[in-house]
Amino acid sequence: MIAARLESPAIRERAEPDCRRSSAVKPARTQAVRMSLETMRPNPTWDAASYEEAVDTLAAHSDELVYTVWGGDWCADCRALLPDFGAALEAAAVPDDRLEEIPVNQDKQGPGVEEYGIEYIPTIVVETDDGEEIIRFVEEEDVPPAVWLAEQLEAEFA
Repeated sequence: MIAARLESPAIRERAEPDCRRSSAVKPARTQAVRMSLETMRPNPTWDAASYEEAVDTLAAHSDELVYTVWGGDWCADCRALLPDFGAALEAAAVPDDRLEEIPVNQDKQGPGVEEYGIEYIPTIVVETDDGEEIIRFVEEEDVPPAVWLAEQLEAEFA
């Protein structure tokens, strides 16, 4: 189990979409312009040493998984969670071509929202190169996104 857990005072109950999708329903990712989220800029005060196991797990899969992040710079949850996630990906040396940042508007509309069933943000979908969805982080868990995703990856690839 990965250390450095943070407790959340309240977790909202919600229906989460099915985590696994076949590549048959996956939309094509052909975007002429690379979109980005300011909230994904790495937090300069984030301490990778405090999350060493999470960083190591993300690094171990850095060349085989794609991270797609839906969020909004206007969203308080995104502003709270995504800078640390961006820092974790940077610490794990996840290549830029393994990360897709998709901004959504305040109505939570944007590219891929319907195809992926995005209802809450931030949502981070982790897929293999052939488009198989492995795991999905939705809005909030009891630990930061990098830690939660690393724990799920450890379980998936154990």
